[in-house]
Amino acid sequence: MARITVGELLIRCLKAEGVDMITGIIDGAHIPMVVHMPRYGIRYINTRHEEAAVHIAEGYARISKKPGVVIGNPACGTGNMLAGVVSAHGEGHPIVAIGTARARIKGDPNRGGTWQAADTESMARPITKYAATLRQWERLPEMMRAAFRAAMTGRPGPAYIEIADEILAQEIDEDAVPPIYPAERYRVTDMGCGDPSRIKRAAELLAGAERPYIHAGKGVLWADAAAELQELVEYLGACVSSTLGARGVMPEDHPNYFHSYDLGGAGMARNDADVLLVVGSRLGEYDAWGMPPLWGDPEQQATIQIDSDPMSIGLNRPVNVPIVADAKASLSALLTAVKELREARGDRPEIATYRDASMETMTRGMAYLAEQGSGGVNPGQMVAMLHEFLPPEAITVLDGGNTTLLGVAYHPIQQSNSFLYSVKMGYLGTGLPFALGAKLASPERPVCLISGDGALGFNLMELETAARENLPVIVVVAVDDAWGMEKTAFVGLGYGPDDWKDRGIEVGKIRFDGMAEMLGCHGDKVDEISQLMPALERAVASGKPALIHVQVDQELNTKPPGWEQFRKARSLAG
Repeated sequence: MARITVGELLIRCLKAEGVDMITGIIDGAHIPMVVHMPRYGIRYINTRHEEAAVHIAEGYARISKKPGVVIGNPACGTGNMLAGVVSAHGEGHPIVAIGTARARIKGDPNRGGTWQAADTESMARPITKYAATLRQWERLPEMMRAAFRAAMTGRPGPAYIEIADEILAQEIDEDAVPPIYPAERYRVTDMGCGDPSRIKRAAELLAGAERPYIHAGKGVLWADAAAELQELVEYLGACVSSTLGARGVMPEDHPNYFHSYDLGGAGMARNDADVLLVVGSRLGEYDAWGMPPLWGDPEQQATIQIDSDPMSIGLNRPVNVPIVADAKASLSALLTAVKELREARGDRPEIATYRDASMETMTRGMAYLAEQGSGGVNPGQMVAMLHEFLPPEAITVLDGGNTTLLGVAYHPIQQSNSFLYSVKMGYLGTGLPFALGAKLASPERPVCLISGDGALGFNLMELETAARENLPVIVVVAVDDAWGMEKTAFVGLGYGPDDWKDRGIEVGKIRFDGMAEMLGCHGDKVDEISQLMPALERAVASGKPALIHVQVDQELNTKPPGWEQFRKARSLAG
């Protein structure tokens, strides 16, 4: 009778889910798993930190639309991994985290003084959709199904399973293995278009609307429904916006699109709307909770909400027509129903009025680009030149505080599944791992990280992972030798340099290009904007992961456009 280890059984379970990549840091407890990965077509990415391993899996999941899988070392390594799981929980990323543990006889429950023992299941429970400890190998296929069901059903998110190393190494009779089912045999993989009567009612409202407004969230990206969204927007002549995390779901130069931070024109269009369609979004804090004053009164507007998770329906704004459905199928059905009720709408003259209301924001942005500062590169010009250099299909990752605001302001996203940022958590340090995960998911597409120097420092060692795994991403780091957004906060409260001196705001000067070179990557340094384009060309020509250190003007970096809008959106109680 053939014998296999429980570790190989685990790999078979993952293969049945379509998993083709696992991240983590190698440990003796992992050997019964990792030795079998090549035979099952699963790539193992060994990182420099378990938290970064989760972020790589998040970036991979977002672009590939497949769940990410991470392995954590016993106790302390799993603790590091769970720090990354916080991000996956906040952002809604489907991650299955597998924590290993030392021998159960010593640590389950902990006797006290046990080496590398911790109750990681309890730690994981508040930040996952499912958390459990495997104690009998026979339940492994069932529990893996429970983890993937939780991660992939409704709003995506992380799941956690702890397995003791002696169980993974245990040999079992292959004939005794419980059945392993593919995803479509045990969980809902297609939500469908929703209740036909509600689709009909939603179509009637939209077809009869004079001023429809559509707001799209990441659920549209997960459903790969950008084309359906754009067709509906154009047929209705609707104004449209997206959550910050769903940038690119509509081309940001589309005449009907209103930018995330355009509180003037977007706010006017939302308040004027008679019918509002929200799809794949819970209307969170960055969306001003979908409530006045930046949105219309829900008692005066009809609100339709489409979401795959019933717990997200009406969460922050009451609705008139709730539709629990897949965004792609529902938008397609809605478009068909609308076409049966009315002809396509032409241009709406009031959109020009909304654009006029946006001009104040646009004017401030253009004025900022023209400023020279007292020394170093205007960071807005840096981002604008990157936008000129990168092709539309490039994947852009943002990380940091003020650098992210600049990336939002000066780098429009034109294609879906082309933008990554830690929107819900503002999790500094996710940028580089997100970029590596995106490159692993889509190696043929250019991937560029635009990061602040503070944010990049969190997981800088993953440059070595990028070099080792041959992941030629481009990293452009805006260096102001400080925590720039915290400077902005001081200025916003009326304080100046004397007040933040010796408060930890300013940090030591670091040559990030030199560090990149020492870690096996291409490095370059830019002190003037004229040097940036040649540096970008050299980065691509190197064929390596590349980092460009851009010394930015400290004063200009302290007052990025969008800061006031960012603060105002977050100040609303909803």
